[in-house]
Amino acid sequence: MGLGKSVVIEKQRMNGDLRMGKKRKQHRAMASRHIVLLSCFVFLAAQHGIQAVEYEVTNNAGSSAGGVRFTNEIGIPYSRQTLVSATDFIWGVFQQNTPEERKTVQKVSLIIENMDGVAYASNNEIHVNANYIGSYSGDVKTEFTGVLYHEMTHIWQWNGNGQTPGGLIEGIADYVRLKANYAPSHWVQPGQGNRWDQGYDVTARFLDYCNSLRNGFVAELNKKMRSGYSADFFVELLGKTVDQLWTDYKAKYGN
Repeated sequence: MGLGKSVVIEKQRMNGDLRMGKKRKQHRAMASRHIVLLSCFVFLAAQHGIQAVEYEVTNNAGSSAGGVRFTNEIGIPYSRQTLVSATDFIWGVFQQNTPEERKTVQKVSLIIENMDGVAYASNNEIHVNANYIGSYSGDVKTEFTGVLYHEMTHIWQWNGNGQTPGGLIEGIADYVRLKANYAPSHWVQPGQGNRWDQGYDVTARFLDYCNSLRNGFVAELNKKMRSGYSADFFVELLGKTVDQLWTDYKAKYGN
């Protein structure tokens, strides 16, 4: 081999080594950036209280009228997204900004099936009656969304270790539905109802009044119910007994 060819080959080798060296440096730099980005994501996740929850939706109603209407007018993708949106909204209403303030829930399952009633939540599962979906007269998608916001509240709310009155539990769930603007037209109007703990829309309207007296009242009440329940919570937060507040509420609306 001539000297000229040897020099050319050597230069080619040197250039190749330089290119390989540059590529290695680029790969190391990219790897470092990925590590930095991952570290930033983990840090931000911790800062913003990201909590991974799995959502599963199953339509067990098959070819029944309700099952078919669910598929055609609501659908599994929309239902799953609504569960996600409802969770974020509920955390906001309850002012639960970190996972430590919330229940530990890894998975929420929504099951559409033929049963009695409208819906219920138990053991991180939400069951919705397909017969109700099939026979509902009106905008079934909006009604279904409101039902999910109510039931998702049961998944996330504290219940005073079982000591909180059922009417208050249901009232808080409907309060969330009210604040999400999914209250149906047949609900009672503000000031209506016989007892503050009558539940559902009656108690939801009353809680909305209480929250107007102290912004964040419902969130603080829920936090207090993490380990127990006492009617004194109303006194501690609003300075009056719940019966006094109910009397004031009724008087405000002339009832």
